[in-house]
Amino acid sequence: MPIEENKAQARRDFEEVWSEGRIDLIDEYVAPDFIHHDPATPGGASTGIEGYKQLVTMYRTVFPDLRFTVEEIVGEGDLIVVRWTARGTHKAELMGIPATNKAISITGMSMSRVVDGKLSEAWLNWDALGLLGQIGAFPSPG
Repeated sequence: MPIEENKAQARRDFEEVWSEGRIDLIDEYVAPDFIHHDPATPGGASTGIEGYKQLVTMYRTVFPDLRFTVEEIVGEGDLIVVRWTARGTHKAELMGIPATNKAISITGMSMSRVVDGKLSEAWLNWDALGLLGQIGAFPSPG
């Protein structure tokens, strides 16, 4: 697929699935054997369409107003890199931390492989420690 179509596919995942909560679109956007590598995910990855749906649902439950802003997107071949910012409000338990109603803003990057118009694999690196600090999981320094 042309690189611009691959970039559009990655953008749709952030905007429609993650920000709008359109879980139903995962069937259309993600390959059946999709692997979502994320060191913050138990086991380091979620797999398949159902695993990805569970991951998105979990974060959208914790942060129901979750919104991603795609800050920059670049691509080469079948690889797409997205630099993003996520914002939301902590409304449900996360890793044993009760809801705090605190607003969060974190940054991250993802690299995705798009094969035959579907996301087939993704690797994430994001500020999980910053998120935990913003919801009060540990005292702020100073």
